[in-house]
Amino acid sequence: MKLAVVGGGSTYTPELIDGFARLRDELPLTEIALVDPDRSRLELVAGVSRRMLARAGHGAKVVATTSVQEGVKGAQAVLFQLRVGGQAARNVDETLPTQCGCVGQETTGAGGLAKALRTVPVVLELAEQVRRHAPEAWIVDFTNPVGIVTRALLDAGHRAIGLCNVAIGFQRRFAGHLGVDPSRVSLGHVGLNHLTWERSVTVDGVDVLPKLLAEHGRAIADDIGLPLELVTRLGVVPSYYLRYFYAHDLVVEEQRAKPSRAAEVAAMEAELLKLYADPAVDTKPALLEKRGGAFYSEAAVALIASLLGDRGDTQVVNVRNAGTLPFLPDEAVIEVPAVVGSEGAAPLPVPAVEPLYAGLIANVSAYESLALEAAVHGGADRVRNALLAHPLIGQEAVAGALTRLLLEANRAHLPWVVSA
Repeated sequence: MKLAVVGGGSTYTPELIDGFARLRDELPLTEIALVDPDRSRLELVAGVSRRMLARAGHGAKVVATTSVQEGVKGAQAVLFQLRVGGQAARNVDETLPTQCGCVGQETTGAGGLAKALRTVPVVLELAEQVRRHAPEAWIVDFTNPVGIVTRALLDAGHRAIGLCNVAIGFQRRFAGHLGVDPSRVSLGHVGLNHLTWERSVTVDGVDVLPKLLAEHGRAIADDIGLPLELVTRLGVVPSYYLRYFYAHDLVVEEQRAKPSRAAEVAAMEAELLKLYADPAVDTKPALLEKRGGAFYSEAAVALIASLLGDRGDTQVVNVRNAGTLPFLPDEAVIEVPAVVGSEGAAPLPVPAVEPLYAGLIANVSAYESLALEAAVHGGADRVRNALLAHPLIGQEAVAGALTRLLLEANRAHLPWVVSA
């Protein structure tokens, strides 16, 4: 079984390799193709990946290539994990919006839109190569903003599913609090990518969320960066990304007072690449745990194994709404539990969503539609309208200022900006 990883030169790839090695029985890979345009990074990451697999006694061959055609040809699944513009572009996404009093974050708000503008056209070009050279392959998208990118892929007719590690992270942390095996924990996870709430937490079919909050509410609130009083009053667990909405001004103040996350990650990446260059390193470095994306490899293995093995199990993924949330269009992409098999993922029914959450979901989903239009077709007016629609912006003067700043900062990645 061949798997291709587009963006395989990422410093995070060894986390993925570690998961493949540990979970070999679930996903019996014979070849892993790492595809990346940066040859120097690619060779370092491929080297440590080979050593890790050898140490684990895994027989899969690791191929490193800058050719997308070569990498994806014959693959049964293709994982997208790319970052157009690298950490430098991310740094702009995280710092420029604060100049206008808005949250600077790489997946939501103005920064998320900038990333979508850069990323969607590149992903669609890559997906066309997958369609030509591996037409039966599933595309698993971990590239942010996952909801927008997944919808772009689906709208273009690709066999694609979006994946995020938020749900599996909650599952593992809740299982730790409860002292049970994670396989016994199921989540009432609902919303959009990076805009979700856990409305139930069941163990062996029994909802234990009230008990969980009563006994571990402080730890959970600290983990997501929100007040315990808010979590207790809501009786749900918002994802960490809701902090950008529920504590917007506080977050902007914090962001202005410290280095960006991009700057921190860039420093980590430099250290990780030094480690990967050491021929004695054949295990996942401890530093990688600070890089982010916890449990991503487990989620990826489970999803790919179910798609290729028709397991019919339930996983939280990004899929078409298709009537699941009646207040959204069918073509919207949502993040909910779904049954995964060889035909894809079918979302499970979701209990009626309370207005407090449904309103924000509908608002951000509308923004995502406008953001996708801007990413696919370009145009300063489309960008401005998307910013105006976003609940973290929503003011015409701010939307106008951000449009000018974002387009100028991303000019190198957006050929249409010249005529905008």
